Amino acid sequence: MQIFDWIILLTTLLFIVIYGVWKTKGSKNVEDFILGNNETPWHVVGLSVMATQASAITFLSTPGQAYHDGMGFVQFYFGLPIAMVLICATFIPIYHKYKVYTAYEYLEKRFDLKTRSLAAVLFLVQRGLGTGLTIYAPAIILSAILGWNLTYMNIFIGISVIIYTFSGGTKAVNVTQKQQMFVIMLGMFSTFFLILHYLPNDMTFSSALHIAGANDKMNIVDFSFDPEQKYTFWSGITGGFFLALAYFGTDQSQVGRYLSGKSVRESQMGLIMNGLLKVPMQFFILLTGVMVFVFFQFNPVPLNFNPNNKTVIENSKYKKEYQALENKLNALSEDKKVINLLYIDQLNQDYDNPTLRKELVALSNKEKDLRDRAKDIITKADPDSETNDKDYVFFHFVLNYLPKGLIGLLLAVILSAAMSSTASGLSALASTTAIDIYKRNLKTEKSETHYLNATKFFTLMWGVIAILFACIGTLFENLIQLVNIIGSIFYGTVLGIFLVGFYIKKVQSQAVFYSAVISQITIFIIYYFAIFIYPSGEEKLGYLWLNFIGALLTIVLSIVIQMLVPKKEIAVESE
Repeated sequence: MQIFDWIILLTTLLFIVIYGVWKTKGSKNVEDFILGNNETPWHVVGLSVMATQASAITFLSTPGQAYHDGMGFVQFYFGLPIAMVLICATFIPIYHKYKVYTAYEYLEKRFDLKTRSLAAVLFLVQRGLGTGLTIYAPAIILSAILGWNLTYMNIFIGISVIIYTFSGGTKAVNVTQKQQMFVIMLGMFSTFFLILHYLPNDMTFSSALHIAGANDKMNIVDFSFDPEQKYTFWSGITGGFFLALAYFGTDQSQVGRYLSGKSVRESQMGLIMNGLLKVPMQFFILLTGVMVFVFFQFNPVPLNFNPNNKTVIENSKYKKEYQALENKLNALSEDKKVINLLYIDQLNQDYDNPTLRKELVALSNKEKDLRDRAKDIITKADPDSETNDKDYVFFHFVLNYLPKGLIGLLLAVILSAAMSSTASGLSALASTTAIDIYKRNLKTEKSETHYLNATKFFTLMWGVIAILFACIGTLFENLIQLVNIIGSIFYGTVLGIFLVGFYIKKVQSQAVFYSAVISQITIFIIYYFAIFIYPSGEEKLGYLWLNFIGALLTIVLSIVIQMLVPKKEIAVESE
């Protein structure tokens, strides 16, 4: 970090915070604070929806995911465009018809208070955890690599977001996310083209893809029906579809973004924009990670990208054993460079040499073996060390190979993404707590100013809770997977409730409430026995299937239970 990097970083972050406060200060009422007075144009809705999902975890973890496992993670998003179409056709018109502040208000109109409260509480639990994680993820990476104090980082990110979210609510979230998405994409495109520039002079982009393909990094689509595979075409088109449907259709952090649209059409256009751009954006971020992998075929690479583990080894009796592995890796890196250059030379002559391909694969397997042995040594030196280093890969490249100024920009990208997703989370948590829990259960009438102040108070309260959770958080394998696992545990049940409300008119409140409770308990049990108790890579069920199972179970059980109880007239008929 040079002075110029600090100037870029601080100027970007201060501008976002000050701009957010300046443009949105002085909300007059709850509608203004939560819905932004329904003044948001469609392109801002689209950018805000994208920025909410594109947290710092996306830009830290996704390239590392691609570096280790290739492009297959993109299948996670295959169901998203289909989900956008269904939300535009059903969810948005119904939400606008009932003029709701939150998604969960609809559930009381369709069912009853306890169903609304159940869905709201499930949302608060998972989004509260998720918001803390959006702060914690960049903080732990930056503190590990730059030596910054982790607690101070959590507090800095949290307070920065609280300032403008407390001041302007949804409108502040929307206007700042425009700037944040600009910074994010500028930083990522700059980095991608610099990686290509750093590759050997006689190497084309096509040659880089060939090298990635030879190392099994370009296997984009897997049509396997194996339920133990985390990412396949089928898990993406089903589990990914239900996760996207639940996240964008029932999670207030996203619903709040498009409820602020000027009209139904503007909200729909914003979501369609997200549906068209999200998969290409994730593909590009994964491809950046693959290009980082190709770059390190020609440059030195550490045994473990997490710098904390190097410190652990330096202070242990296993130092010499680890250094021996490092020496082997250095020698292997030279061999890789030679073989890759020979392979490029053959490709330039339009010949994809199968013998050289096999040698590349053999060298990659040897490197993987050295890394696994290094992880074993790190674990022996400190059993509490996190040996999985996927989240550190991209940032190692940024700090060690990018020019001055661009490092500051990439840090601004990471912190901007953290702030955008955290702001959406805080706004959603505050509005749900204020509207679905506090206002709905208050026995006496209060003024608009009272509810506005209450919503601001809950923004502050959830901000403090998120910071506290971030300060006591624990790194868990790959952060982007952790966020999606937390969502998958809860989203299926909540989505099932909404789908019953929208499409199955005969099911009443008692049936859907008890089916949701049974479904959520069942998902906890399935998660524990099929995923949680197994080491990474040995799970008996890909976590994406939890979304499909939870939604289907809620729907089926509600129909069955409704058939077993006396029929009653439904107060409000669903669409």
